[in-house]
Amino acid sequence: MDTTLSEAPFRLVSVADYEPLIGAEAADRLLRKAERLRDFHVVNVNSTYYGGGVAELLSSLTLLMNASGIRTGWRVIEGRPDFFSITKKMHNALQGAEINLSEQKKRIYEEVVYENAVRMHLDHDVVIVHDPQPLPLVRHFRRRAPWIWRCHVDLSEPNAELWRYLAPMVENYDAVVVSLPEYAQKLTTPQRFIMPAINPFSTTNKELSEGEIDERLSRYGIPTDLPLVVQVSRFDRWKDPEGVIRAFRIAREQADCTLVLVGNVATDDPEGQEVFESLHDCEEERIRILSVQDTALVNALQRRAAVVLQKSIREGFGLTVAEAMWKGTPVIGGRVGGIRHQIEDGVDGFLVETVEQAAERIVQLVKDPDLHRRMGEKARATVGRRFLMTRLMEDWLDLIDSFETDFRLRAAPGG
Repeated sequence: MDTTLSEAPFRLVSVADYEPLIGAEAADRLLRKAERLRDFHVVNVNSTYYGGGVAELLSSLTLLMNASGIRTGWRVIEGRPDFFSITKKMHNALQGAEINLSEQKKRIYEEVVYENAVRMHLDHDVVIVHDPQPLPLVRHFRRRAPWIWRCHVDLSEPNAELWRYLAPMVENYDAVVVSLPEYAQKLTTPQRFIMPAINPFSTTNKELSEGEIDERLSRYGIPTDLPLVVQVSRFDRWKDPEGVIRAFRIAREQADCTLVLVGNVATDDPEGQEVFESLHDCEEERIRILSVQDTALVNALQRRAAVVLQKSIREGFGLTVAEAMWKGTPVIGGRVGGIRHQIEDGVDGFLVETVEQAAERIVQLVKDPDLHRRMGEKARATVGRRFLMTRLMEDWLDLIDSFETDFRLRAAPGG
């Protein structure tokens, strides 16, 4: 006999599971807002099911919304290697890098997105398109419902040539959502600001026993005889893995420790493997560099670390910061983008601008367990107040509800 979805031997994390963390009042408010949109059909479109913060967000948010009665789908565009090579260059250029935006690149980009549009049949009540890869989709549908472009990258100084090309597409949308006010652009389209958040019940973030942590680290041969310094990131130049290694080498002159760099290569990031391979010569007994897709390992490392780094040069938000903070681990972060909005410098972590500053803070946290504990407690409290998935869902429900009202009025007689 077929097993229906309702009979499956699994359960989704629901708002009720968050109630001990956010309180009954916040949980009830969120459920009331979800009830207003019950049976709405929402779809998200991005470019990869795994690797990086966007996929991590969508994995949890879409399930939580479904558990709350809002039908929420997730589509991923397909593309040739040359398409993803171009969109990676666009990603970099949106964060300020140079780009050679030839007519051939534009044609490949627009053609592949058109082919995806033909296959997608997006007739939902709300369509949310994430980042530059699927951006042109909006041109290929007669919109009867709100379309929202969600850009996750640091848009504070986009490449001017690329932005002139993309802006007319962006202005086809009914709203643009970016993480921070400083990413706002001169657009006729309304802009909203929604910071990302974490799922405390995911494999990446759920509680682990000391034995479970030991088992996971042992599986990868990670030594635990010295304090661990950890950075978890996609292999991306903007994450500055070389700077992390230099900071560690300076720090260990004063404090014995082991560095672990762990990351993955997302399917939509053709540069990731190249960055990972460029780091091979840096490996040694006390510097481990791993390219793995193992969220339980990430969890174990963030919990056991004496300090977690996120020494980014540019960072749209940096979910790994909130992940580590939730586990009571202080984070040393680059003073850039969304990291600055997660860490209060000197209170629940440290913000740095140079390799030397990062090295100094590593030594400080490795040598002072009491400081580690105090900062870690404050870091977890910060995430509990500001960066849990229920807050993210509420922000989206408020935005969707405002557009639902607007479109309903437009559709009314005389509207």
